[in-house]
Amino acid sequence: MARRDYYNDPAAPPANSVVPAAAAAVMNERGELLLIHRTDNDLWALPGGGLDIGESIAQTVVREVREETGIEVEITGLVGLYTNPRHVIGYDDGEVRQQFSICFAARPTGGELTTSPESSEVDWVDPERLDELAIHQSMRLRIDHALAGMPSPYIG
Repeated sequence: MARRDYYNDPAAPPANSVVPAAAAAVMNERGELLLIHRTDNDLWALPGGGLDIGESIAQTVVREVREETGIEVEITGLVGLYTNPRHVIGYDDGEVRQQFSICFAARPTGGELTTSPESSEVDWVDPERLDELAIHQSMRLRIDHALAGMPSPYIG
């Protein structure tokens, strides 16, 4: 399903749903960040996705990272809460979702890089290369917060 992000866009359609979601800033021992090249919007992003009924948000992020990248992770902290009502995501089925995402810090514990229907590419990216990649500004905010190692989580 295709998607379009509207970020501080006065022409954005009004939201008609909210789905709790989680993403993970996974850093390996070399200081590289785990990123996926999304199939739905052709942008690079942290792995993550929506909460399923019957699971905790921590289970969500571990499952989503595994499904999208092949990497098993352990949560090590909280980067922030991202709930900007001026960031909505429009899907081709008519859903317009207000952002509600929790970003966790995590470390890899196993697995091998593997693509999925949601990720055309999966890679460990040196932070020095981030400016070379097409990354939505709301995702870049999460990445920058994760790399900054802020003393307390971002709430916004």
